Amino acid sequence: MGTEETKHLDAGFWFSQLVYDQWIAAPVRGPRPSGRYKHAAEVIYDKLYVFGGSRNGRYLSDIQVFDLRRLAWSGLKLKVQQTDADIQENGSQNVLPAISDHCMVKWENRLLLIGGHSKKSADTLTVWLIDPETLTCDIIETSGNAPVARGGHSATLVGSRLIIFGGEDRNRRLLNDVHVLDLVTMTWDVAEATQTPPAPRFDHTAAIHADRYLVIFGGCSHSIFFNDLHVLDLQSMEWSQPEIQGDVVTPRAGHAGIAIDENWYIVGGGDNKNGCAQTIVLNMPKLVWSALTSVKERDPLASEGLSVCVALVDGENHLLAFGGYNGRYNNDVFIMRLKPRDLSRPKIFLSPAAAAAAASVTAAYALAKSEKLDFSNIALHSKDVQHVPSEQDQALEIDAIKEEKNALELTLAEVRAENSKLNEKIDEVNGTHADLSKELQSVQGQLVTERSRCFKLEAQIAELQKTLESLESIEKEVQLLRRQKSAFEQEIELNAAVQRQGAGGVWGWITG
Repeated sequence: MGTEETKHLDAGFWFSQLVYDQWIAAPVRGPRPSGRYKHAAEVIYDKLYVFGGSRNGRYLSDIQVFDLRRLAWSGLKLKVQQTDADIQENGSQNVLPAISDHCMVKWENRLLLIGGHSKKSADTLTVWLIDPETLTCDIIETSGNAPVARGGHSATLVGSRLIIFGGEDRNRRLLNDVHVLDLVTMTWDVAEATQTPPAPRFDHTAAIHADRYLVIFGGCSHSIFFNDLHVLDLQSMEWSQPEIQGDVVTPRAGHAGIAIDENWYIVGGGDNKNGCAQTIVLNMPKLVWSALTSVKERDPLASEGLSVCVALVDGENHLLAFGGYNGRYNNDVFIMRLKPRDLSRPKIFLSPAAAAAAASVTAAYALAKSEKLDFSNIALHSKDVQHVPSEQDQALEIDAIKEEKNALELTLAEVRAENSKLNEKIDEVNGTHADLSKELQSVQGQLVTERSRCFKLEAQIAELQKTLESLESIEKEVQLLRRQKSAFEQEIELNAAVQRQGAGGVWGWITG
């Protein structure tokens, strides 16, 4: 989609002026909190709670509250419940620690603050409980096998269980483990999963689908940014990496995500060079990515370390994005009114076990189709039933079977369409392979020609070397002849001098 600039609204009527699926900068009344990134945010009723984060290399410890009705910020002061020993040791009650790269989850109108990086942290993952009504907070005492302290992880709530995945510990060690905190018993447990897990990573996002599937997207290691998607079946405890359709999604980390019904909205992120300007959405049952809207490259929404939440305003879902870093620390609140979307028929993320079950169903349907069964004439018999079904019951059951048949035929049509697309891709790859083969043969022919030329040149070089060797011997003979010539010339000059001396003596005797 094309690039769209964010627009400002009249504060008094902002909710009535919102356009579906378009980000709008909220007209904030009064002072704003300092810009930040790698903070955490959640919505309770009509208030957005923002805690901590990082700015200019400094961790923050403040809690800021944005009132969606008044469109104004305010600070929240908490009381920390400590023992007398803690108060005596510290001299006064401490507030929440300055922290970054943590998670915050709403639980029973209270906030759970999980992990993060701070100057002072325990060896294991710390969980704080914040009560906005009583303005109190405290560390939750947990038992069991607690995970190592970390930041950049994900924390996802499933019923009364909190699922922790990945992150980076205090020694910058990358993690891809899964831990579960039972919020009823406050007990930690390690989740042992089979199949291939995601590569260790941090600053990814996670979501829950159908209260059963943990979905992991993106993140980074110390050198690689990911755009892969992994699914953990929380019943079979099997990892899988399903095939994704739709728009191509660029690798990213530091993005924010929120799941609403069957759709997972992803905002921002980047790769330390470029920010991700598109807000994208994954239809989780269909596993299809699509672009929802775009902003400019340097827009605050194209930032790393921002947050996104969902708020119900006048009966409609609205996305709220805050903060992030894209060359500057941002403190704007952006709002998107979500267009209601049709709920598709739920499908199952195919783990290996689920895939085998689906294959069995498909095989059974293919067998029924090959035998051309007439469902209208099926006689229903059961040893467990004590009476003969009535015609009305049979008709109802036949209708149900026909509906199931129609559903299977629809699924089969989808599979055939997908197979057709795959065949087109295969044909395209085969065509490319044929072109490359021809090019390879041409190059090989050129190599043969060049090798022949090399052989000829080597033969010429050998002949030249022999010629040079013969020239050296000829040069020696020439030098010898030159010396002989020089000696001969000297001998001739000497004889001529002797003759001149002899002739001069006779002439002198005659004239004398």
